[in-house]
Amino acid sequence: MAKRKSKRKKHALRKIAISLLVLAILFIVLCLITPKEYEAALESGEKIPFLELPYYDERDEIIRHTGYTLSYSEEDELPKWVAYELTRSEVLGSLDRSDNFRSDPAVREGSATLADYRSSGYDRGHMAPAADFKWSDEAMSDTFYMSNMAPQVPSLNRGKWSDLESMVRSFAYENESVYVVTGPILADGPYKKIGKNEVSVPNYFYKAILDYSDPEIKAIAFLMPNDDISSSVESYALSVDELEEIAQLDFFYQLPEDAERIVESSYDLSLWPLRPFFNPGESASVEYVAPADNRSAEIKKLMGRIFYEIKKNIFIYTDTMDIARLLKLI
Repeated sequence: MAKRKSKRKKHALRKIAISLLVLAILFIVLCLITPKEYEAALESGEKIPFLELPYYDERDEIIRHTGYTLSYSEEDELPKWVAYELTRSEVLGSLDRSDNFRSDPAVREGSATLADYRSSGYDRGHMAPAADFKWSDEAMSDTFYMSNMAPQVPSLNRGKWSDLESMVRSFAYENESVYVVTGPILADGPYKKIGKNEVSVPNYFYKAILDYSDPEIKAIAFLMPNDDISSSVESYALSVDELEEIAQLDFFYQLPEDAERIVESSYDLSLWPLRPFFNPGESASVEYVAPADNRSAEIKKLMGRIFYEIKKNIFIYTDTMDIARLLKLI
């Protein structure tokens, strides 16, 4: 009798063990096929506030204008960086350029002035380009503050740099929106100075661009010498990680850790429309293309979100979220 009970007990324990093993395997599969944290946030449409801003601390002078934010370097009388989100609707703006260059009263100790650039041989190069802000009179006007300018060789400002600015508008149009950070490299001085305020003349200018939207998040950066250049724009492309090392800045630091690691470590030129922006509103012969039926994609996205929430709650209730993140299961 005791032997029979022992057999039943062993049989029951075996069934429990097999059931737990099956559940463990199913859970591991669930972890692998469901979205990661950043993918779930992306699919849910959640936006990260001020995602465009590089890392800064309380010592930095941060100035916010209509449509963009900048960090100002008093030592160089230049912006360290200028950051903004650029959307499809914004690049379709039709306002005319205002050309009202002026000093920026928001700079604590005073910005560079028009006189600093006079007869210097350099253009007042916009970091946040006026053409990206045709959606608002106030935003357009704000791009002409001298805090948004840096001395650029005229052939660069009106040539390959202008081409790159136009391409960024194509990026925004094709991807619904992009996050843009632009500025001079201020980590390889000393620099030539111009004007009474001794404005630094940078050796290089950069752009870091992030697409944080469906169907695939991606990032790319560009670094151009402040010189007369003739190579193709794409020849100046590099990864965001590479640019961070050169510029000594931390771009898009608010991204979830795994997303930041993936998108900043490499770039793929084939994912970006490397062509000047063409405004469909300027043409009367634009062909209408009906939107695709995305019902199956929406159902897949919804199921992924549901399974992600199940997985996340299991880790929360078992107090293993830190381990799950370490093993990249969440």
